[in-house]
Parts: sequence; C-alpha cells; structure tokens
Amino acid sequence: MDRNELMNRMAVLLGGRAAESLVYDEVSTGAADDLVKATDIARSMVARFGMDPKLGQVAYETDAAPFLGGPGGASWQPRRYGEETASGIDAAVRELVETAFQRAVSILTANRDLLGRAAESLLRRETLSSQELETIGRSVIRDAADRAAVPSGVGWAAATAVPQR
Repeated sequence: MDRNELMNRMAVLLGGRAAESLVYDEVSTGAADDLVKATDIARSMVARFGMDPKLGQVAYETDAAPFLGGPGGASWQPRRYGEETASGIDAAVRELVETAFQRAVSILTANRDLLGRAAESLLRRETLSSQELETIGRSVIRDAADRAAVPSGVGWAAATAVPQR
C-alpha cells in the first residue's frame, strides 16, 4: 500500500469520531477501536515503513513476535533507538492521525446534509446495503486528490474500505 491509501484508510477509520465532533461538538468512547487502528497504521507508516521524511528511510520497529506463545504480538519489545528518535516517532504519529482526522472532518463538513440523511436512514433501517452505500459514495463531495487516487471502475467506498479483522 502506498502513503495515500494508508492516509485514506485512516480518514475512513476516523470518520465516526469526526462525525461525533461535528454533530455533538465532542467525542465519545464509541470510536475507540477505530482510533486504535488508525494510530496503529500511523505508527507503522512512521516506525516500520520509513514514510516520514524527517525520520528517514529507516525501519525503527519490526513486527513483534508472539509473547510466551500467546496470540498476536507482544506489546513490549526492546527499543533500538534513542529518546530523541522516540519523541520524533510520537510527534509524527500524532501529526498523521490529526491530518487524517481533519481530512475526515473536512469531507463530512462539505457533506453535512448527506451525513444527516445517511444517519436518519440508518436510524430507520439499522443497516444499509452495499448498493445504498455506493449511491451515497457517488454523491459525496471529495477533494481532487481523493478522486485521482481511486482507479477508474472502482467505487470510492470499495477503494477506501477498511478490511475487517
């Protein structure tokens, strides 16, 4: 995946949190898991994939090995870089997540009426079909970078969808 696709995924993940901040002028714990996923993407971009120009083309972290045979990776591993680099990684991760959040806010602000209609529809029916999502996706106002990043013949919703784990 390239940087644009990863940024798109983070913006999609932060969409619920952005909608809360627009509609209620605050956020709740409802989007906590999405925030964790967006932060994980940002940290990987910076610390694993060398996608921060200030920190350079360096992989500071690797995939964590399972701890004591348990599922997933260990949450702790020895750090192989100094405090200044750790601070730089933290700052770059915060900047990426904030940029993605502001992009989600911008898209939702430009589509505030559509956000309201989609929310009303969800409240009435509880679910939307893929066809209904595609219809909504076609009516969303996006910036030129979004339109250019989606290959022709691929629906915007499909191109920016985040796979479920």
